[in-house]
Amino acid sequence: MTGTLVLAGTPIGDVADAPPRLAAELAAAELIAAEDTRRLRRLTQALGVHTTGRVVSYFEGNESARTPELVEALAGGARVLLVTDAGMPSVSDPGYRLVAAAVERGVKVTAVPGPSAVLTALAVSGLPVDRFCFEGFPPRKPGERLGRLREVAGDRRTLVYFEAPHRLDDTLAAMAEVFGADRRAAVCRELTKTYEEVRRGPLGELAAWAAEGVRGEITIVVEGAPERGAEQADPAELVRRVRVREEAGERRKEAIAAVAAEAGLPKRQVFDAVVAAKNAEGTAST
Repeated sequence: MTGTLVLAGTPIGDVADAPPRLAAELAAAELIAAEDTRRLRRLTQALGVHTTGRVVSYFEGNESARTPELVEALAGGARVLLVTDAGMPSVSDPGYRLVAAAVERGVKVTAVPGPSAVLTALAVSGLPVDRFCFEGFPPRKPGERLGRLREVAGDRRTLVYFEAPHRLDDTLAAMAEVFGADRRAAVCRELTKTYEEVRRGPLGELAAWAAEGVRGEITIVVEGAPERGAEQADPAELVRRVRVREEAGERRKEAIAAVAAEAGLPKRQVFDAVVAAKNAEGTAST
């Protein structure tokens, strides 16, 4: 018989939030794969757990190489526990490759549900939570980051991001540029920890606040795009926004696509507005 892969949620801050089953699974596991073995040691000490299984590291740098070893252990009948530094494995943390490989081999995969920064931030943000999309960490390079944000600028769902504190100001500024400075958002810092803080407001204001420097682990929650029907779109405003982007160095095709995404409109409608404005200007000049 094959073994079982157990994905275990760990506290995102307060160790008292550890799920009750976590201690039992840590004690029973024959093999524990941990993102950081030192953090695992601190966690087991805090929980008063004595582990008897073998402990191996499983992080981004060795995830691909170590996955086959763990899968072979599972295929041989072992109960393998996967824990990351905080929250649920696979959610912007190591785990997906192992889960996919285990499923491919017919290994049972289960979970010890636990704390999640994504859901915690959503719950305290004050923004709609009926529909949401988790986007992970935005790209580090400015151009790639703007491109990724433009892809979801027209998404009606609430958006959730992780971000490093030293990049928070740049990311919020980029969000204000792409989504609009008035789009509501919440920056959740150090969730469940001693210095927990939730800063809510328009993206423009949050970007100015973050420019002063922010510490801690960050989760950003951004309101989804407002509903805008074609009949509500002002062609002159669409043209103005395209021109602003062109003046900033974007090609017209890219500027039209970005404005269409922001407004939740077909690209053709923005293109037609730009062409009509250009024709009108040509007629007026003659």
